[in-house]
Amino acid sequence: MVSTMQQESVAFNFKPKKFVVWLFVVSSTIMFGGWTSYYLVFMASKGKGHGLVLPEVFTYSTAVLVLSSVCLFMAARALKNGDVTKQRMLLWLTFVLGIVFGVLQFQGWVGLYQTGAVLVNNNAAISMIYVVSGFHLLHILAGLGFVMGSLIGSYRNVSPEVATYRQDITSIFWHFIDILWIYLYVFLLLNS
Repeated sequence: MVSTMQQESVAFNFKPKKFVVWLFVVSSTIMFGGWTSYYLVFMASKGKGHGLVLPEVFTYSTAVLVLSSVCLFMAARALKNGDVTKQRMLLWLTFVLGIVFGVLQFQGWVGLYQTGAVLVNNNAAISMIYVVSGFHLLHILAGLGFVMGSLIGSYRNVSPEVATYRQDITSIFWHFIDILWIYLYVFLLLNS
């Protein structure tokens, strides 16, 4: 009886923490929505977009991020089935793919720079490419922290409730930044 009450207490204590993650997701959505709105207003008032062809490496980074979300989904499923070894492997793969995404983003910025598209210039639309992709990369770094938290928990053999909680918040955050990047990438492609 006591262990059931303790489990309910533990589960209850996770709700406010999960709410904070959702609050961050909502505030980030508003922030990126504001930046993309600014971009549209700038285009309408100046009659020009960024006029660039986005580097092809952004397409590859998008594919890598989608693959990382698939791996994270499978990690959550493995945890649910009690296969911690498989969960660890998939979490490591998600982590590595997140790093690969970051490297590809830097390569994309180098490609932009080599075409003459620099961060500080007279076309705010070009600057917004750097701003939104840069802030998204900061979100990736935070997401990697969540993935690492789930990994550490899997090696420390935390309780199933704590492991599930860590996997849940990791999934919420990581899938959000995946969807966010797809939105940003498609938005930039359609509004060039």
